[in-house]
Amino acid sequence: MRQVLFLDYDGVLHRGDSYVTPHGVVSSAPDTIQLFEFAPTLLELLEPCPQIEIVLSTDWCLRFGFEHARDSIPLEGLRQRVTGATYEAELEDSALWPTRQRGVQILRYVRRHSIVSWLAVDDRLDGFQGYYDRLVHCQTDSGLGDRAVIELFSSRLAERFGGRPLV
Repeated sequence: MRQVLFLDYDGVLHRGDSYVTPHGVVSSAPDTIQLFEFAPTLLELLEPCPQIEIVLSTDWCLRFGFEHARDSIPLEGLRQRVTGATYEAELEDSALWPTRQRGVQILRYVRRHSIVSWLAVDDRLDGFQGYYDRLVHCQTDSGLGDRAVIELFSSRLAERFGGRPLV
């Protein structure tokens, strides 16, 4: 049985949203030095649960393509866990996709792939009604840099997937 973590990037693995400049992708948060600043935190949180795979639920997959989105993760230990994305180009309308609520995007993937054991980490709440216990909600301005979110994430991982809470 697959155990899946749906992972957003902006507002989770780094503070702020991201946008493209002539010099590359940057964060909208003025004090963010580098993108994916909280990737080490996620890697540490997932360490007690090696069976968890990551499915990307980030808009980066639509904007840049799955491979580029996956390969943007700076830590090999996280990249190796990535098995797919909620945006599946061959199955989705790229013009319609951004209008769908994030929770709806995830639930479509869950149903399509018969996923029973899952958790999402995101800075968006839209479309998660009835599934808030499966969401670790981050504030866009702090992402996984918020101690309370890290504690919630750790306990939800233990509840959903077994293992021991890290905090």
